[in-house]
Amino acid sequence: MDARLLMTVQVAVVGAQKIGAVPLGGRSIGRIGGGRFEGPRLRGRVLPEGGDWTLLRSDGILELDLRLTLETDDHALIDMWSFGLRHGPPDAIAALARGEVIDPSAYYFRTAPRFRTGHAKYAFLNRLIAVASGDRRPDGPIYTIHEIL
Repeated sequence: MDARLLMTVQVAVVGAQKIGAVPLGGRSIGRIGGGRFEGPRLRGRVLPEGGDWTLLRSDGILELDLRLTLETDDHALIDMWSFGLRHGPPDAIAALARGEVIDPSAYYFRTAPRFRTGHAKYAFLNRLIAVASGDRRPDGPIYTIHEIL
């Protein structure tokens, strides 16, 4: 199976609502303040209406449910949503929690993004499967998204 770079998405997280303990773990909702994306076939900005619904499970695995609206440089709108998991050695996860920059190879951070758009130029996004690796930074994650060919 082959893959090619679709885009890199940098997301600014500007705050979180701590819902607290729920039946399956600890729930938080990160507010998205914006960001940028760029790839060989598209580029633009992340609109500030999105969110990242996270669930810290009792086994220490963080479930991620990211929902974004992307606006291309030529003003097309793209709905992006992604489910993923983040986990790793306790020292790496603790360093991330302190806001430290950690080499992404030191922990597991993978997502499966999906896309919807009504714009003809970007309709190829409606028909593809993608996978992403993440890099958690103090101001928000960076996703490197690859299209599966």
